[in-house]
Amino acid sequence: MIQANDVTELLRLLRERAPLVHNISNYVVMGFNANVLLALGASPVMAHATEEVEDMVGIASSVVINIGTLSPAWVDAMELAMKRARALNKPVVFDPVGVGATPYRDQSARRLLRAAAPRVIRGNASEIMALHQSASTTSKGVDSTNSSDEALAGARALAREFDCTVCVSGATDFVIDRERTLAIHNGHPLMTKVTGVGCAASAMIGAFSGVTDSYFHAAAAAMTVIGLAGERAAEAAAGPGSFQPHFLDALYRLDGETVQRLARIQSL
Repeated sequence: MIQANDVTELLRLLRERAPLVHNISNYVVMGFNANVLLALGASPVMAHATEEVEDMVGIASSVVINIGTLSPAWVDAMELAMKRARALNKPVVFDPVGVGATPYRDQSARRLLRAAAPRVIRGNASEIMALHQSASTTSKGVDSTNSSDEALAGARALAREFDCTVCVSGATDFVIDRERTLAIHNGHPLMTKVTGVGCAASAMIGAFSGVTDSYFHAAAAAMTVIGLAGERAAEAAAGPGSFQPHFLDALYRLDGETVQRLARIQSL
Protein backbone atom coordinates (compact mmCIF):
# COMPACT_ATOMS: atom_id res chain seq x y z
CA MET A 1 0.00 0.00 0.00
CA ILE A 2 1.08 3.63 0.21
CA GLN A 3 2.40 5.56 3.19
CA ALA A 4 3.34 9.17 3.85
CA ASN A 5 6.96 8.61 2.82
CA ASP A 6 5.77 7.33 -0.57
CA VAL A 7 3.78 10.54 -1.06
CA THR A 8 6.82 12.59 -0.07
CA GLU A 9 9.00 10.79 -2.62
CA LEU A 10 6.45 11.21 -5.42
CA LEU A 11 6.12 14.91 -4.62
CA ARG A 12 9.92 15.23 -4.78
CA LEU A 13 10.01 13.47 -8.15
CA LEU A 14 7.20 15.62 -9.51
CA ARG A 15 8.99 18.85 -8.58
CA GLU A 16 12.26 17.53 -9.98
CA ARG A 17 10.82 16.42 -13.33
CA ALA A 18 8.00 18.98 -13.82
CA PRO A 19 5.87 16.66 -16.01
CA LEU A 20 3.90 18.24 -18.85
CA VAL A 21 0.22 17.57 -18.21
CA HIS A 22 -2.08 17.89 -21.23
CA ASN A 23 -5.54 18.95 -20.07
CA ILE A 24 -8.68 18.90 -22.17
CA SER A 25 -10.72 20.57 -19.51
CA ASN A 26 -13.72 22.85 -19.13
CA TYR A 27 -14.00 26.62 -19.46
CA VAL A 28 -14.90 27.08 -15.80
CA VAL A 29 -11.68 25.66 -14.35
CA MET A 30 -8.96 26.05 -16.99
CA GLY A 31 -7.11 28.95 -15.40
CA PHE A 32 -7.40 27.63 -11.87
CA ASN A 33 -6.24 24.14 -12.82
CA ALA A 34 -3.27 25.54 -14.73
CA ASN A 35 -2.26 27.54 -11.67
CA VAL A 36 -2.73 24.52 -9.41
CA LEU A 37 -0.39 22.46 -11.58
CA LEU A 38 2.20 25.23 -11.62
CA ALA A 39 2.00 25.64 -7.83
CA LEU A 40 2.38 21.89 -7.41
CA GLY A 41 5.48 21.85 -9.60
CA ALA A 42 4.10 20.44 -12.85
CA SER A 43 3.79 22.10 -16.25
CA PRO A 44 0.27 22.54 -17.68
CA VAL A 45 -0.97 22.78 -21.24
CA MET A 46 -4.62 23.33 -22.13
CA ALA A 47 -5.28 22.31 -25.73
CA HIS A 48 -8.48 20.96 -27.25
CA ALA A 49 -8.35 21.62 -31.00
CA THR A 50 -8.74 18.40 -32.95
CA GLU A 51 -6.01 19.63 -35.28
CA GLU A 52 -3.34 19.46 -32.56
CA VAL A 53 -4.42 17.23 -29.68
CA GLU A 54 -2.64 14.13 -30.98
CA ASP A 55 0.60 16.05 -31.42
CA MET A 56 0.25 17.55 -27.94
CA VAL A 57 -0.28 14.10 -26.44
CA GLY A 58 2.96 13.08 -28.09
CA ILE A 59 5.01 15.56 -26.05
CA ALA A 60 3.03 15.30 -22.79
CA SER A 61 3.74 13.07 -19.82
CA SER A 62 0.04 12.47 -19.15
CA VAL A 63 -3.43 13.45 -20.34
CA VAL A 64 -6.37 14.65 -18.22
CA ILE A 65 -9.86 14.52 -19.76
CA ASN A 66 -12.54 16.60 -18.01
CA ILE A 67 -16.03 16.59 -19.56
CA GLY A 68 -17.41 19.58 -17.66
CA THR A 69 -18.35 21.76 -20.66
CA LEU A 70 -19.09 19.35 -23.46
CA SER A 71 -19.61 20.02 -27.15
CA PRO A 72 -19.41 17.62 -30.08
CA ALA A 73 -16.06 19.04 -31.23
CA TRP A 74 -14.59 18.69 -27.75
CA VAL A 75 -15.78 15.09 -27.45
CA ASP A 76 -14.11 14.34 -30.78
CA ALA A 77 -10.88 15.93 -29.50
CA MET A 78 -11.07 13.97 -26.26
CA GLU A 79 -11.50 10.70 -28.14
CA LEU A 80 -8.53 11.45 -30.38
CA ALA A 81 -6.37 12.35 -27.38
CA MET A 82 -7.35 9.28 -25.37
CA LYS A 83 -6.70 6.90 -28.28
CA ARG A 84 -3.34 8.53 -29.01
CA ALA A 85 -2.32 8.36 -25.35
CA ARG A 86 -3.13 4.65 -25.13
CA ALA A 87 -1.23 4.00 -28.36
CA LEU A 88 1.81 5.74 -26.83
CA ASN A 89 1.27 4.07 -23.42
CA LYS A 90 0.79 7.42 -21.70
CA PRO A 91 -1.58 7.66 -18.71
CA VAL A 92 -5.06 9.13 -19.09
CA VAL A 93 -7.03 10.48 -16.13
CA PHE A 94 -10.77 10.72 -16.80
CA ASP A 95 -13.03 13.10 -14.84
CA PRO A 96 -16.74 12.38 -15.57
CA VAL A 97 -18.02 15.79 -14.47
CA GLY A 98 -21.78 15.87 -14.11
CA VAL A 99 -22.39 12.33 -15.38
CA GLY A 100 -25.94 11.34 -14.51
CA ALA A 101 -27.31 14.83 -15.18
CA THR A 102 -28.20 14.46 -18.89
CA PRO A 103 -28.34 11.64 -21.48
CA TYR A 104 -25.82 13.45 -23.71
CA ARG A 105 -23.29 13.61 -20.89
CA ASP A 106 -23.82 9.93 -20.05
CA GLN A 107 -23.52 8.87 -23.69
CA SER A 108 -20.38 10.96 -24.21
CA ALA A 109 -18.70 9.52 -21.13
CA ARG A 110 -19.43 5.96 -22.18
CA ARG A 111 -18.26 6.67 -25.74
CA LEU A 112 -14.92 7.93 -24.44
CA LEU A 113 -14.46 5.04 -22.04
CA ARG A 114 -15.17 2.55 -24.83
CA ALA A 115 -12.69 4.34 -27.11
CA ALA A 116 -9.73 4.00 -24.72
CA ALA A 117 -9.94 2.96 -21.11
CA PRO A 118 -8.18 5.43 -18.79
CA ARG A 119 -5.61 4.60 -16.15
CA VAL A 120 -7.54 6.57 -13.50
CA ILE A 121 -11.17 7.66 -13.15
CA ARG A 122 -11.84 10.36 -10.54
CA GLY A 123 -15.23 11.78 -9.61
CA ASN A 124 -17.52 12.51 -6.72
CA ALA A 125 -19.76 9.77 -5.36
CA SER A 126 -22.77 10.57 -7.55
CA GLU A 127 -20.63 10.73 -10.68
CA ILE A 128 -18.96 7.40 -9.95
CA MET A 129 -22.30 5.77 -9.16
CA ALA A 130 -23.90 7.19 -12.30
CA LEU A 131 -20.96 6.08 -14.41
CA HIS A 132 -21.53 2.61 -13.10
CA GLN A 133 -25.21 3.10 -14.05
CA SER A 134 -26.50 2.57 -10.55
CA ALA A 135 -30.29 2.67 -10.66
CA SER A 136 -30.55 4.44 -7.31
CA THR A 137 -28.33 7.43 -8.02
CA THR A 138 -29.23 10.93 -9.10
CA SER A 139 -26.92 13.81 -9.99
CA LYS A 140 -27.32 17.52 -9.43
CA GLY A 141 -24.93 18.86 -12.04
CA VAL A 142 -21.39 18.68 -10.64
CA ASP A 143 -22.50 18.39 -6.99
CA SER A 144 -22.67 15.01 -5.31
CA THR A 145 -25.93 13.89 -3.74
CA ASN A 146 -24.25 10.84 -2.22
CA SER A 147 -21.47 10.30 0.31
CA SER A 148 -18.21 8.84 -0.93
CA ASP A 149 -18.60 5.54 0.92
CA GLU A 150 -21.89 4.90 -0.91
CA ALA A 151 -19.95 4.73 -4.18
CA LEU A 152 -17.49 2.03 -3.14
CA ALA A 153 -19.32 -0.85 -4.81
CA GLY A 154 -19.67 1.09 -8.07
CA ALA A 155 -16.04 2.18 -7.92
CA ARG A 156 -14.86 -1.39 -7.47
CA ALA A 157 -16.98 -2.50 -10.42
CA LEU A 158 -15.53 0.25 -12.61
CA ALA A 159 -12.00 -0.67 -11.53
CA ARG A 160 -12.66 -4.24 -12.66
CA GLU A 161 -14.45 -3.25 -15.86
CA PHE A 162 -11.71 -0.91 -17.09
CA ASP A 163 -8.74 -2.43 -15.22
CA CYS A 164 -7.93 0.95 -13.75
CA THR A 165 -7.71 2.94 -10.53
CA VAL A 166 -10.88 4.71 -9.40
CA CYS A 167 -10.85 7.67 -7.02
CA VAL A 168 -14.00 8.78 -5.21
CA SER A 169 -13.82 12.29 -3.75
CA GLY A 170 -15.74 13.32 -0.66
CA ALA A 171 -15.37 14.02 3.04
CA THR A 172 -13.23 10.88 2.92
CA ASP A 173 -11.46 10.20 -0.36
CA PHE A 174 -11.21 6.60 -1.53
CA VAL A 175 -8.66 5.20 -3.98
CA ILE A 176 -9.53 1.77 -5.37
CA ASP A 177 -8.16 -0.70 -7.87
CA ARG A 178 -8.90 -4.36 -8.55
CA GLU A 179 -7.32 -5.49 -5.28
CA ARG A 180 -6.77 -2.53 -2.94
CA THR A 181 -8.73 0.23 -1.22
CA LEU A 182 -7.32 3.29 0.53
CA ALA A 183 -9.17 5.89 2.56
CA ILE A 184 -7.60 9.35 2.78
CA HIS A 185 -8.92 11.50 5.58
CA ASN A 186 -7.24 14.81 4.75
CA GLY A 187 -9.20 17.83 3.51
CA HIS A 188 -11.55 20.58 4.68
CA PRO A 189 -15.24 21.42 3.99
CA LEU A 190 -14.24 24.81 2.56
CA MET A 191 -12.81 22.96 -0.44
CA THR A 192 -16.39 22.29 -1.60
CA LYS A 193 -17.16 26.04 -1.70
CA VAL A 194 -14.65 26.89 -4.43
CA THR A 195 -15.38 25.76 -7.96
CA GLY A 196 -12.72 23.67 -9.61
CA VAL A 197 -11.12 22.02 -6.59
CA GLY A 198 -12.42 18.59 -7.62
CA CYS A 199 -11.29 19.17 -11.18
CA ALA A 200 -7.90 20.25 -9.80
CA ALA A 201 -7.66 16.90 -8.03
CA SER A 202 -7.93 15.16 -11.40
CA ALA A 203 -5.28 17.44 -12.88
CA MET A 204 -3.00 16.67 -9.93
CA ILE A 205 -3.51 12.93 -10.41
CA GLY A 206 -2.39 13.53 -13.98
CA ALA A 207 0.75 15.26 -12.72
CA PHE A 208 1.66 12.45 -10.33
CA SER A 209 0.86 9.88 -13.05
CA GLY A 210 3.56 11.53 -15.14
CA VAL A 211 6.29 10.46 -12.70
CA THR A 212 5.27 6.91 -11.71
CA ASP A 213 3.94 3.76 -13.35
CA SER A 214 1.77 3.05 -10.28
CA TYR A 215 -1.40 5.00 -10.98
CA PHE A 216 -2.87 3.79 -7.70
CA HIS A 217 0.02 5.51 -5.91
CA ALA A 218 -0.35 8.58 -8.13
CA ALA A 219 -4.02 8.97 -7.22
CA ALA A 220 -3.34 8.42 -3.52
CA ALA A 221 -0.50 10.95 -3.53
CA ALA A 222 -2.59 13.56 -5.33
CA MET A 223 -5.54 13.18 -2.97
CA THR A 224 -3.29 13.35 0.08
CA VAL A 225 -1.51 16.46 -1.17
CA ILE A 226 -4.69 18.28 -2.17
CA GLY A 227 -6.27 17.43 1.17
CA LEU A 228 -3.27 18.72 3.11
CA ALA A 229 -3.15 21.90 1.05
CA GLY A 230 -6.87 22.40 1.67
CA GLU A 231 -6.37 22.07 5.40
CA ARG A 232 -3.53 24.57 5.45
CA ALA A 233 -5.43 27.02 3.24
CA ALA A 234 -8.54 26.81 5.40
CA GLU A 235 -6.49 27.77 8.46
CA ALA A 236 -5.57 31.08 6.81
CA ALA A 237 -8.74 31.82 4.80
CA ALA A 238 -11.70 33.92 5.93
CA GLY A 239 -14.01 32.25 3.40
CA PRO A 240 -14.16 30.94 -0.18
CA GLY A 241 -12.83 34.17 -1.70
CA SER A 242 -9.56 34.08 0.19
CA PHE A 243 -9.34 30.30 0.21
CA GLN A 244 -8.28 30.07 -3.43
CA PRO A 245 -5.04 32.10 -3.21
CA HIS A 246 -4.18 30.49 0.12
CA PHE A 247 -4.72 27.09 -1.48
CA LEU A 248 -2.26 27.84 -4.29
CA ASP A 249 0.26 29.09 -1.75
CA ALA A 250 -0.24 25.98 0.39
CA LEU A 251 0.40 23.70 -2.59
CA TYR A 252 3.53 25.64 -3.48
CA ARG A 253 4.89 25.55 0.08
CA LEU A 254 3.93 21.98 1.00
CA ASP A 255 7.00 20.03 2.09
CA GLY A 256 7.85 16.49 2.99
CA GLU A 257 7.91 17.17 6.71
CA THR A 258 4.31 18.37 6.59
CA VAL A 259 3.26 15.32 4.58
CA GLN A 260 4.97 12.99 7.02
CA ARG A 261 3.40 14.69 10.02
CA LEU A 262 -0.16 15.28 8.84
CA ALA A 263 -1.04 12.71 6.14
CA ARG A 264 -3.91 10.46 7.20
CA ILE A 265 -3.90 7.44 4.91
CA GLN A 266 -5.75 4.25 5.88
CA SER A 267 -5.61 0.87 4.18
CA LEU A 268 -8.98 -0.91 4.11
